[in-house]
Amino acid sequence: MAKRSPTDIHSDAPATTFKDPNPAGTGLSTDSDDSGDLIGRTVTINAPRQALYAFWRDFRNLPLFMENIESVQVFDERRSHWMVKGPADSTVEWDAVIVEDVPGECIAWSTTDEAEVPNSGRIEFRDTTNGRGTQVSVNIVYDPPVGKLGKAVAKLFGREPNIQARHDLRRFKQLMETGEIPTSAMNPETIEE
Repeated sequence: MAKRSPTDIHSDAPATTFKDPNPAGTGLSTDSDDSGDLIGRTVTINAPRQALYAFWRDFRNLPLFMENIESVQVFDERRSHWMVKGPADSTVEWDAVIVEDVPGECIAWSTTDEAEVPNSGRIEFRDTTNGRGTQVSVNIVYDPPVGKLGKAVAKLFGREPNIQARHDLRRFKQLMETGEIPTSAMNPETIEE
């Protein structure tokens, strides 16, 4: 198992509230011309809303549970650079900008115009109605490389974003509830000769 202590996790995320004056321009189209695909997932996590927000808001933490993210370099409070695994051992990179940030409640982002895979999204953190944790909802709109062909290739190599989002949220839940993510990898030190 990959084990992490809560103290091993980056926690110096900024706590700033701001909203983009033009939030309507932050999303990609999901019109019938198939110019963008929408991914939406929700999970309930038995952890405080503010702790989940703070962990996610420091994007350097995302590679800990998002398998396809190789690294996120944070430039400042709003801008970051992402390196993500693509199909057939390729790498896709983009710069992203935070367009809305309400501490403990939501984070919304959009890629810059130069992005190889234009995307935008929003994550929301809400207390559950029964008081037993936090409901985390993620919505992402993205344009796969080379349109439908890019999606087909991504599925062949296990990088289909809708499936990956479900796995990543499950791993986020495991990490935040237990401090570790179970893996199926064998530890060579435990193998008897």
